[in-house]
Parts: sequence; C-alpha cells; structure tokens
Amino acid sequence: MKMATLKIGEVEKAAIRAPHGYVLLESLGGKWPTELLELLRSGLLGELHAWYREGGAEVLLRLPAVDTAGLRYGPLYREPSKIWGIGMNYVAEESELLQIPAGEEPVGFMKPATALIGPGEKIRVPEGFGEVTAEAELAIVIGKACRGITEAEAPSVVAGFTTALDMTASDIHARNPRFLTRAKSFDTFLSIGPELVTPDEVGDVLDLEVETVWGGEVKHANRIRNMRFRPWYTVAFHAAFMTLLPGDIILTGTPGAVVIRDGDVVECRVGGMQPLVNPVAAIPAVPQVEAG
Repeated sequence: MKMATLKIGEVEKAAIRAPHGYVLLESLGGKWPTELLELLRSGLLGELHAWYREGGAEVLLRLPAVDTAGLRYGPLYREPSKIWGIGMNYVAEESELLQIPAGEEPVGFMKPATALIGPGEKIRVPEGFGEVTAEAELAIVIGKACRGITEAEAPSVVAGFTTALDMTASDIHARNPRFLTRAKSFDTFLSIGPELVTPDEVGDVLDLEVETVWGGEVKHANRIRNMRFRPWYTVAFHAAFMTLLPGDIILTGTPGAVVIRDGDVVECRVGGMQPLVNPVAAIPAVPQVEAG
C-alpha cells in the first residue's frame, strides 16, 4: 500500500494510491482517520492495510480519484514527536562491513518538526551562513509504540518507508562537531514524501538503492545493504534508549551530499518509490543574536 498527503485547497488530506490516481481516505466512508499522522497514532493503519489487501484495492477502483491536474503534495505529516537521524552510515562495498570494529555505534542527531516541508516546496537557504548541503536518504516511519525491542522484532513496528532530503548548514557544523543538530535545524531543512510505502511493497529493503540527484544528474548512489547500521538494527538501537511512537521518523544516512544554492533542484530517488523533488531558494538571514 502506498499513501500520500495531498493539498486539497488549504487542507492536507491522506490518500491511497490506486491505478487511476489517489483516492482520499475521506472517500472510504469515515471508517479511518483522514490525516496520516492521526491514522498512525490511532493504531488503525494495520486494519486499513488488511482491508486494502483483502479486496479494498478493487474497491478503490470504483471511487473517484483526485484530479491529477495541479496535484500538490504535502509532507506526509507535519508534527511527529521525534525525528532522529544517523550519519556516516555507508561504506563503498559490502565487504568493508567486515572491517567495522565490534561495538561501534551510530552517529546521531535530532531535527525539529519545524524543519519539515513536502515535495515541491522550496528549501530556503539562509544567506550569511555559508555552505548548505542536501542529502538523499531512506526514512523509516514508525507505526507502533515500542521500547526495548530486538532487531528481529523491528519489522513489526515499522509502518513503512519514504524518501527524504536532509539539509545541513555545513559551515556551522565544521566550526564544531557539537553544532551538528543546530546545523540541521533551520526551517525547511527536511523534506519528506511524497509517499509512505508499506514494507510488503518494498520487498527486501537491503536491495534498494538511494540516489542523491542534483540538477537531474545522479551525483551519489549506494545500496542499503552497504549501510554500517541497517534499517532493522537502527530501529532496535533507538528503541533501546527511548520509546518510539507512531509517526516518529528515523533518517538512515546518505550515500553522499551535494552543495545547494538559489535556483537549484535537488532530488531523492529510492528504488521504485516516487522521487522526492525540491527547488532551492535563497532568503535573507534572520539577524543573529550577539553573544552576551
């Protein structure tokens, strides 16, 4: 099952992709919440997924789809309780994984919900903060509350996967590694979407390839199986020290970053998922607070 959040006028509404287009959840008779985050938090995604697989996909064909003319996506949702990311997660070849020291742990950071934008929205690069980079990533969406789970249990708590673009004010980070979270927290510095893809649609997640695309050209690419910390391990690792809640997002790292400037277009492509595309625009910097 593939779901998206569409902008219908000024309202963002959840929809399921059908062969003839997107069908809004509100068209299904009020049985399920009509916002994706609300659906996740209600615990009803599994019920909707079962309905879809047991005949619902055929029902969708009889329902009207959203007109594709002027179709606009929102981010999947705007206020997850947590957005966690890990960095430096890829090796060039799978054989290099054998050289990783025992006990090595992921490099982590958090991003605020205020950084979120959706497909087609502008990444706003603030002037005066130096170089800004964009990184294509596979994102994990948590579907069930969990704490202290094993790697083998991780698939049971994941709602699905989506594409993501993670931006960084790299000059701020370069001044001090401890500034990483601040460097990643500017408004518009995380794009998510356009679709949430359930794990059964993905197949073996390790076979997916992630591509960072700049100006229509693939600049970096790598496969999930070349991750130091693969998706199911990553979920279990984070659930070992905090409770993960429905709608929480985990960014899994990038095969490579590109520098972005005013007028650029950057993309995340992952396997057979819908690509995530965002334009870039420069904006005046907000005045910085003087040290007191």
